[in-house]
Amino acid sequence: MANLHLEIVTPEGKIFSDDVSSVVLPGSDGEFGVLPNHASLVTLLKAGIIDIEHTDAKHDVVAINWGYSKIDESKVSVLADGAVYVAGNSESDLANSLQEAKKLIESISSDNAALASTIAKMENIVKAK
Repeated sequence: MANLHLEIVTPEGKIFSDDVSSVVLPGSDGEFGVLPNHASLVTLLKAGIIDIEHTDAKHDVVAINWGYSKIDESKVSVLADGAVYVAGNSESDLANSLQEAKKLIESISSDNAALASTIAKMENIVKAK
């Protein structure tokens, strides 16, 4: 099965870089999924979460405040103004990174319904780990 290389970069440095099965991005007109061999595309990303599906079917989450994405057949590059990789080796590490991600999203979103939906989705993905 073909893989997709995903890179997420902020002004502070690289947040994520690995081969993945698929990724769901928070596009300015709504979420969209990217699989290997996707058509080339450059798009604006809004505040939300990037849902990463690894080759072993596990999911990870990266919260972003806004950015751009460049997509081609084998690579997705995300340039984000701010991002938090929601991960941790223990319950407390995971809870801390989840709290940081919530703060990032809350700091730029004025749409309460979209904010609640994004946070709920992020929490559900993290709980499934």
